[in-house]
Amino acid sequence: MLESIGSLTGSPWIYAVVALSVLLDVFLPVLPSGVLVITAATAAAAGSTAAPGATAVAGAAGQVPREVPSLLVLVLCAATASVLGDMVAYRLAWRGGDRLDRAIARSRRLTTAQERLGVALGRGGGALVVIARFAPAGRSVVSLGAGAAHRKVKEFLPWSALAGIAWAGYAVGLGWFGGQWLGASWIGAAVSVLALFGAGSLAAYFMRRPAPEPAA
Repeated sequence: MLESIGSLTGSPWIYAVVALSVLLDVFLPVLPSGVLVITAATAAAAGSTAAPGATAVAGAAGQVPREVPSLLVLVLCAATASVLGDMVAYRLAWRGGDRLDRAIARSRRLTTAQERLGVALGRGGGALVVIARFAPAGRSVVSLGAGAAHRKVKEFLPWSALAGIAWAGYAVGLGWFGGQWLGASWIGAAVSVLALFGAGSLAAYFMRRPAPEPAA
């Protein structure tokens, strides 16, 4: 897998591709943005663990040493794109009008998420926004629910930013440590992706749990 996109991870274009993928997956949750982030981070780990004389050998052979992605830039790109995507979905839902309200009313998942998010943000907490970022399609549900419920930007944006940073840092960290421990192979990337999906499954389970009843 890493070899098939090696030319991309060795190019500055990887940052644009990661950012675009993360930005759009709020509308198209099937996009493998997490897998792409992990793969780029694994490539960075592979570059950092290359043999000390590898660059010199490549230069002597007339080859141009391949650049590896910067972990910090990857985290910043992914987190920023995550927040921008959330806000676009939030604004679209805010202006959706009666048609979107009817669509949400027909979806039990969206209705439940909207209610739970409203309670969480109203109490000054938005941990649900962070948890939802890890769940499959959870980011879409929460962003649309916040916009449709006309939650204030100051209530939603800080938690969206925290969610984006947490998710991006987790995905990049998985790719990095997977590459360090298991090498730049499909095995290392697969283990990291499974860990990402595991976190997503736990987040989805938490989101499906009924909200606790308020204390009397």
